[in-house]
Amino acid sequence: MRFQVPQFIEVEDKIFGPLTLKQFIYLAGGGGLAFLVYILINNLIISIIPILLILAAVSALAFFKINNRPLILIVESAFKYYLGGKLFIWKKEDKPKPQTTEAAVKEAKNYASVMVPKISDSKLKDLSWSLDIKESIYSDKKQR
Repeated sequence: MRFQVPQFIEVEDKIFGPLTLKQFIYLAGGGGLAFLVYILINNLIISIIPILLILAAVSALAFFKINNRPLILIVESAFKYYLGGKLFIWKKEDKPKPQTTEAAVKEAKNYASVMVPKISDSKLKDLSWSLDIKESIYSDKKQR
């Protein structure tokens, strides 16, 4: 038994002439909202600006696409981003600097005796090298 596999499943069906169902709902809702504004204000000259703004927004929602994504998805993503919580994982903490020069000199001497040159890109080899160096320094100090 053979079944027909649907093709072009990403393309929406045109139900109302050249309009899809979503486009028709946006335009019908915008037209109704514009009519409601006209009825509430009861003056065509004053209500023309809000009506034009409503019609522009509704036609953008119905027809405008950014990167082949409908504008309503972009607006939804923007609202989720701005209203949602944000997680910051890394925050730099400043280390306090030593106040006296004597403390800085002592700290530099401590680091100079433990400094190990980096000889490879492998952390395991570096660790092995640093352990060998520390072991030889420790054994030299014992012999003296």
